[in-house]
Amino acid sequence: MMNKTVSGGLRRRTLLATATAIALSPVAAQAQDELNALVWCDHTDPALVEPFEKANNVKVNLKEYEGTGAAISIIEQSRPGDWDVLVIDAVDVPRAIDMDILGEMPADKLPLNDLFPEVRMDATTTKDGKVYAVTEKFGYNTISYDKTKVDPADMDDLSVIWSEKYKGRIALYDYYLPMVGLTGVGIGKKTADLKQDDLPAIKEKLFEMKKVARQVSDVVASQTALATGEVDIVVGGGEWLTAGLSAEKPNLDWTIPKQGALRWAQSIGVFKDSEKQDLALKFVQYIVSPEGQARLATSSCYWAMPANAKAGAHLTDLQKAALRWDKQPEYLKNSQLYPVADSDMDAAMQDVWTEMLQQ
Repeated sequence: MMNKTVSGGLRRRTLLATATAIALSPVAAQAQDELNALVWCDHTDPALVEPFEKANNVKVNLKEYEGTGAAISIIEQSRPGDWDVLVIDAVDVPRAIDMDILGEMPADKLPLNDLFPEVRMDATTTKDGKVYAVTEKFGYNTISYDKTKVDPADMDDLSVIWSEKYKGRIALYDYYLPMVGLTGVGIGKKTADLKQDDLPAIKEKLFEMKKVARQVSDVVASQTALATGEVDIVVGGGEWLTAGLSAEKPNLDWTIPKQGALRWAQSIGVFKDSEKQDLALKFVQYIVSPEGQARLATSSCYWAMPANAKAGAHLTDLQKAALRWDKQPEYLKNSQLYPVADSDMDAAMQDVWTEMLQQ
């Protein structure tokens, strides 16, 4: 487990992020108790945290990080008990368990049966029948587009991303892991089975994509290019790129092609060394409650699907439409998890991506 790829999808968390250090809300300033959480940027929205602080008379200190490797570095430089709650990519939970970072949470205190079955991810969030994390949010790396500038029917086929039809009108998300995986899906590969022998075929398609793309850019630059009309398609985008803009930019849309897409998921757990186990568990329970889930799904940093299916009762029709709530059953069936590679495969994927960038 120690050689797993651990940065799965975390670059998307830079979207609209405004806090990279401790985020304290004014409401919590007079609180009597404190809780320290290591999180992604969507948890720094006061609209999510303040209700918990008010209800529990607690100040939640939030430190944002990007990439599981960064979180591990922070933890290794901290003292036992410094942190209480951890948000982590679901595929990286086994690594945290093996490092003895996360503590067991009582299954009967969590709404596990309310989660979409496909994102419970018991194989990664549990070990030996014990629950160490719970999925809180998920989404897709797929195709985002301006439906007034392209034929939406074309977006149902992944091969459009390396065709000549939209040459010069495409942005590629600059992150090798989902892009290698998505390209593999486009040529009929299963991400769980990807091997180095599959990379030459993927590399060929990546090179074709680069030739027809206008730019290869990070989340913010890609979103800006799509919103301003500089490009009409973002390959690697998804609801997290466009859903939050749906009110002001109804022309922006996203879909999952017939070949499928990549699915990411984030989880939350309690640090084993936390000296506030009860309060930390209470925060986790709030985050995965229907009310907390609705607020997390529509966080100012980025929108994505709540893991708790009961959150739908707390979302507006417009919010659910932007998240494709009604299409989740088919989207979940037609999506695959990020490739989880050993160090050699991960290095090989990065090499292929670097070669593509240099073309």
